Amino acid sequence: MEAKLSGGGGGAWPALPLAEWRETCVTLHMMTQIVGKVRLAQAPHINHWWQVPLYVKPRGLTTNSMPHGTAAFQIDFDFVAHRLVIQTSDGGERVIKLEPRAV
Repeated sequence: MEAKLSGGGGGAWPALPLAEWRETCVTLHMMTQIVGKVRLAQAPHINHWWQVPLYVKPRGLTTNSMPHGTAAFQIDFDFVAHRLVIQTSDGGERVIKLEPRAV
């Protein structure tokens, strides 16, 4: 089955056979679980756990800003550049490649 973009892109989505990216899929699944646990621990509790989800961005997923002491940080999955990016309010940034690996 071929999926079509309904909007400005107009092109077809590329094929994504699971067999070709299974290892990456497993790694990504584990990494999203870890980021979710960080979000659960760091973000202030809001009714119905609304502080926990990851949000869709044009390039992937994000936690949005989370407080940490007197600072804040956010974690982004950039699926275009195949990386996990952690940015802090003081300008710090750490990057982890999204590739098959032990998590």
